Amino acid sequence: MFDVIVIGAGPAGISAALYAKRANLNVLVLYHGESQLEKAHQIDNYYGFEKGISGPDLYKAGITQAKNLGVEVTDAEVTNLQMASESSYTVTSTAGEYEGKALIIATGNKKLRPNLKGLVDFEGKGVSYCAVCDGFFYRKKKVCVLGNKLYALEEALHLANMAESVTILTNGADEKEITALLETEKAKGGAAEKITLVTGKLSELQGDGRVQSLLFEDGSQLPVDGFFVALGSAGGADFAKKLGLTLEGDSIKTDEKMATNARGIYSCGNVNGGLLQVCKAVYEGGLAGLSAVEYVRGLK
Repeated sequence: MFDVIVIGAGPAGISAALYAKRANLNVLVLYHGESQLEKAHQIDNYYGFEKGISGPDLYKAGITQAKNLGVEVTDAEVTNLQMASESSYTVTSTAGEYEGKALIIATGNKKLRPNLKGLVDFEGKGVSYCAVCDGFFYRKKKVCVLGNKLYALEEALHLANMAESVTILTNGADEKEITALLETEKAKGGAAEKITLVTGKLSELQGDGRVQSLLFEDGSQLPVDGFFVALGSAGGADFAKKLGLTLEGDSIKTDEKMATNARGIYSCGNVNGGLLQVCKAVYEGGLAGLSAVEYVRGLK
């Protein structure tokens, strides 16, 4: 059992972890994929670097600093978050399951919206970004999941327990990873048998008031009742929906102490919107870390 589990290893996540660890708490950081910071060629407006510093160098330095302080840092994709008890949460990842008393979401906002004709028009009318949130409405219906990574498979598996059929659409992207993952799941039996894979490239979502079919570039069509977007890996907004956190657009809403509307869950950095700068991320991360410390110490 960890006192604090931080999801994300950018400036916000690492800052939160540093403050929680210095308060003598047991802290785990889980991260996966490329951080927005790593895409910054040169940072000249952050305090303390007279000649600036590259994004990748600052990112790596932060992770090394956390490890040197004794924070457990693990490269693993988080696929699900859920409440384990009144005072703990379970985090499911590719490295296993972890339980923590407090969660800090610092993933950045990785939500990806494909450029598909009709997609925006059908949002809330058959198009969804959260299987846990909306899967119930598609019992015994035909649904599709757009994506070609583990995140897409996890969404498809959840839907397969309710839907008549589930089709994973790779939209022309590399299907090797998702194919191997799906074969492994099908070997276990169960709901995975309902899942099929289609690799064709999509052109348009069609329907009258609600999405009813998908048009592919080769002219073929696929009838569908629901269309779920699960590109890349899960981001902050995706986790927020699974946990019932309040969102403002695609950003997680917090109070002045970085607390969300859920007990023991905090959010910081780009996932909260606002100024997308390192200075803000570090500040919010430190505040979230201190708030989590206060919360954990107050648990009976």
